[in-house]
Amino acid sequence: MTHRESRALVDMRRVAVGSSNPVKVAAVRAVLARAAPETEVVSVEVASGVPDQPWGDEETIRGATARARAALTVADADLGIGIEGGVVETPEGVRTCAWAAIAGRDGRIHVGGSLAMPLPPAVATLVRAGTELGHAMDVVSGGKDTKRGAGAVGILTGGLVDRRGAYEVIVTYALAPWIAAEFWGDA
Repeated sequence: MTHRESRALVDMRRVAVGSSNPVKVAAVRAVLARAAPETEVVSVEVASGVPDQPWGDEETIRGATARARAALTVADADLGIGIEGGVVETPEGVRTCAWAAIAGRDGRIHVGGSLAMPLPPAVATLVRAGTELGHAMDVVSGGKDTKRGAGAVGILTGGLVDRRGAYEVIVTYALAPWIAAEFWGDA
């Protein structure tokens, strides 16, 4: 990141992540270490307002947005960041989704997301039956609390993509209006 690009984040002194999940917090810390190294990142446990296993992009975005808004308020931060993972039913089967929402003191909210990966039939069957994806991955992989570690993405890609790295990308996407503010103008 160039000096010009990072100037937009100079005023970010405190950023709150709406989760105590170490993977989500580490992803935000990694992004801000590059984008705004002086920023303090705090973790606050807040409710998403959606089920433990959100279905569909819209519900998952709602959860991320609720976490971002709550984190901003609870921590009296400059930015609140919410990250929410979900699943989506498609004609080809169930796929993952993940969304990051960032809420600013000025009322702006921006969202970035992706992580659309197909799930194996055994995992899809479990989530369709009401099992949260992390627990379904524990059952199928024989792991324990995988959602606080490698997650589905790490396990199903054989470690080629890890969960933290995937979250870093979506946090960066959501942060784009602050990183390159000149392209958003007064919006």
